[in-house]
Amino acid sequence: MPMTLTLDDYASKEKVSDLPRRLNTDGAPRGYQPSAGDITYYEPWGNLAIFYKDFGYSNGLIRLGHIAGPLTALTQTNSVRAAFSL
Repeated sequence: MPMTLTLDDYASKEKVSDLPRRLNTDGAPRGYQPSAGDITYYEPWGNLAIFYKDFGYSNGLIRLGHIAGPLTALTQTNSVRAAFSL
């Protein structure tokens, strides 16, 4: 971090992006049921997923954080550039 990623729409529920490297998931839960605004890591694909709609439980999904503000930019079907920092 910091990093800027291009987020592409996936399944009309989330924006996804590849990461520069896989994250260490030792000790992480086996899965998670995301809600709109959740920032997650999908371990099987090694990518970031930010949900703008609620979704069902998924094995390999790990919650990293949550967006507290409006999700308007994420609900567009086109790709979105997003900057991430600590």
